[in-house]
Amino acid sequence: MEFWTKLSGWFASTHLHEQIRDVDYIGLFSNPWFIVPFGLMIGYMVFKQKWRDIVIIAIFVGVWWVSGTPYMDTLLVKGEIQIEKILPVIFGGAGAVGVVIYLLFGRSD
Repeated sequence: MEFWTKLSGWFASTHLHEQIRDVDYIGLFSNPWFIVPFGLMIGYMVFKQKWRDIVIIAIFVGVWWVSGTPYMDTLLVKGEIQIEKILPVIFGGAGAVGVVIYLLFGRSD
């Protein structure tokens, strides 16, 4: 239990959740210092036919995008989780984790 207390204290002290939530994604994807290396990385992966890595990157970008939608803001109302809204998020997350696990451990190239 002490480990979880220290971990949650560290997570709260870093303000990581606020930093991720406050990312200016429009500015990020219109910044040439980010988009050019990102595009070159994706182009190199297509050239080398690293489809598994491209799918994993697409899943992470999709999860990041979904986490910023207005739907996610309505999951908590007055400090209570809305069960009818959280279930699709749980099943979608489980599906994404399942696909990543399958791509990393289930297939051989």
